[in-house]
Amino acid sequence: MDTMEAILTRRSIRKYTKQPVSDEVLKELLEAAMCAPSAGNRQPWCFVIINDRRVMNEVPRYHPYAQMLKEAAVAILVCCHSDLQLGECGVQDCSAATQNILLAAHAKGLGAVWLGIYPAEPLVTATKKLLNLPEHIIPISLISIGYPAEQKPRPDRYRADRVHYNQ
Repeated sequence: MDTMEAILTRRSIRKYTKQPVSDEVLKELLEAAMCAPSAGNRQPWCFVIINDRRVMNEVPRYHPYAQMLKEAAVAILVCCHSDLQLGECGVQDCSAATQNILLAAHAKGLGAVWLGIYPAEPLVTATKKLLNLPEHIIPISLISIGYPAEQKPRPDRYRADRVHYNQ
């Protein structure tokens, strides 16, 4: 799958098969994440792989949009090491890493969903508590991942009325 195809056909997939995601594929997703652009090349991200079913089932108790985690094979929590850059461009850097994971997952035949955590303080606090994250590690996004049990057509999202030149 080429880059444009991956971008134009990626969709949020919320239904998954029971097929596990290999450690090799997870490493490739994380390699893609760590190739994201980063302001000043600070690379403030760190990642938590969540494959414990108990933990994955706990997230939907406090996150209203996380029901798909009950079926997902694995999840990746994208975090910002606040000592490295949260106040500057850490959120943008971690968001770019998140998008790279989503595109890489799609290119590998996986389905995924981006679940926002930061800046919703109740979600940040609950996630930090659940995963015993230290104070300087800020959860930014959680990505539900698995082999898709649903297909979605390519959307047509181009809106010419949102494009402006020079003003």
